[in-house]
Amino acid sequence: MNRTAIREQAFKLLYSLEIQKQENLEEAIELYEQSNEMTDKNAKEYMVDAILGIEKNKKEIVEQIEKNLKSDWKLERISKIDLAILKLAIYELKYTQIPFKVVINEAVELAKKYGEDSSKNFVNGILASVVKEFGGEKSE
Repeated sequence: MNRTAIREQAFKLLYSLEIQKQENLEEAIELYEQSNEMTDKNAKEYMVDAILGIEKNKKEIVEQIEKNLKSDWKLERISKIDLAILKLAIYELKYTQIPFKVVINEAVELAKKYGEDSSKNFVNGILASVVKEFGGEKSE
C-alpha cells in the first residue's frame, strides 16, 4: 500500500470518527483495520500515529484551522469531510517530516475526491496560510 492510499485510509477513519465521536480510539483503529482487511505494517503504524497524534494535539490543530478561517467563518460551518482533511494535513505539516508540498497536494486530492466543488480551493487556501505561518518549506 503506497503512502497516498494509506493517507486516504487514515482520512476515512478520521472522517468516521468525526461523525461517530468514538471515545476509544485504539479500538476504533483496530476495528477499522479489521473491517478493511488492512495487513500492511506501515499502513497500520501510520494510522495509529496519525489518529492518536491528531487526538493528542487536537487543541493546537483546531486553533490552526480557526486562526486561518476568514473572519465570517466558524469551525462549525466547515463540512466534516473538509475538517477531517484539514486535521490530517495540519498534523502532517506540524508533527511529521513530510514536505509541505506533498501534504498540501495530497490534501487537495482528497478534497477533490470526497469534498464539494469548493473543497479543494478551501483546503488549499487554509493550508497555504498555515505553511506561511510556519515560515516556509521542509526539504523534499
